[in-house]
Amino acid sequence: MKNKIIVRKMLGYCEKIQDYVKGFNHDKFMSSTMVIEASVFNLLQMGELITNMDKEFIEDNSQIPWKSIRGLRHKLVHDYEGVNLDLVWDIITNDLPELQVLLKEL
Repeated sequence: MKNKIIVRKMLGYCEKIQDYVKGFNHDKFMSSTMVIEASVFNLLQMGELITNMDKEFIEDNSQIPWKSIRGLRHKLVHDYEGVNLDLVWDIITNDLPELQVLLKEL
């Protein structure tokens, strides 16, 4: 049950980020500090939630890039000033929709 709650929370964060960037292109995203910070915060939350999941659940659902999500969280927290915002935009526009599909399948 705990893992399902976490997955639902992660889906919520995905949806929030997509709402924040709706109608945005790369340039508009890069010029909106508020949207960048809100998006990054939600990405951080997703990475943090993984620490509360059961190891077995993570192993049984290896189609989800758990390690990458967690790694992104570490990168964002420990090197915020050096974060490549082009990469964040790429993750939001290319990886997040796919992640959302995979999470919904769980």
